[in-house]
Amino acid sequence: MDDGGGTVGVEEEFVLVDPRSGATAAAAPRVLAQLADEPGVMAEFLRFQVETATEVHRSLPQVCADLTRLRHRVAEAAEHVGCVALATGVAPFGRASQVTADPRFRTLAARFPALVGEAGTCACHIHVGVPSRAAGVAVLTRLRPWLGALLAVSANSPYVDGLDSGWASARYPLWSRWPTARPPGEWRDVGDYDAAVEGAIRRGQALDARSVYFYARLSPRHPTVEVRIADVCLDVADAVLLTGLVRGLVVTALAEQRRGAPPPRVPDALAERALRAAARYGLAGPGVDVLTGTPMAHEELVEDLLAYVRPALRAMGDLDDVLAAWCALRSRGGGAERQRALRAESGTPAEFVAHLAAVTRGEDREREAAQ
Repeated sequence: MDDGGGTVGVEEEFVLVDPRSGATAAAAPRVLAQLADEPGVMAEFLRFQVETATEVHRSLPQVCADLTRLRHRVAEAAEHVGCVALATGVAPFGRASQVTADPRFRTLAARFPALVGEAGTCACHIHVGVPSRAAGVAVLTRLRPWLGALLAVSANSPYVDGLDSGWASARYPLWSRWPTARPPGEWRDVGDYDAAVEGAIRRGQALDARSVYFYARLSPRHPTVEVRIADVCLDVADAVLLTGLVRGLVVTALAEQRRGAPPPRVPDALAERALRAAARYGLAGPGVDVLTGTPMAHEELVEDLLAYVRPALRAMGDLDDVLAAWCALRSRGGGAERQRALRAESGTPAEFVAHLAAVTRGEDREREAAQ
């Protein structure tokens, strides 16, 4: 991924499950063997997960096409080995914690053994190119007010061990138990940022920079800001909306930094409160405006976010795509709402898995387009 002024790339993580019981299937090695010709698919921490990564793109339609292609390839490979790939933040019917046979993953599991049983959550990571690490640090501080809205848009993990967890994103409280899973700090410069990363490693909270899990960070491998707060989205269209919003935020933050505008101040406690509200209630529920500390519905917070980034969306050519995707998301509901509706329609775990798999592949959108 390059730094070409708002270039964007997306990583998505998926769970592999048995199509009848819904239990996790440690089939990633066999799925990846089917995809040996596909550099955009790779192993993840546990053997029931796979991760995809798009190419670097400049337009949202390119992102949509690449995400759709990768989801279809993973779905076909999973079906070939007798399992199903699902876009959900937590495996809905229980997890078997078999660590992938990779030295780094094994070392990570040995360092944090108490967290392995709760690992295997699935996220969507958005990378946006920035001109320098210094500019990237300025962006991270300016993202703090909007992380709750991004989580609410993507919240897509209501079920754990076959039961409704009461959370729209059960992934969030599970993932947040990792020692470095927290909002980006109000860092003054690159030195502050690097000190935070090096301090976490020195205290044993992370193996290396790659395992420092700030909700938004400088990518250790690419010249990008990497926003990691989101659940993997149930639908490609939601992932494209999320991508547009994140890129709009980064482009807006860079413009503010160039103008010398001061970043907003968001107390850590208020930032955490907003994130927990987003994870608990999702898009349809109540949230917190961290700029004022007052309650506000998440849909209103996203409307405020859209107003804030509208000039950037227009400049990047994303405005029409983002507004259309937001209208569609509001109409059909967020991932957690849709999962709950699908579960209510399903008599068995197998039926629910089949419904989730169809939405993951985009079959519902293909049917709508054909009508």
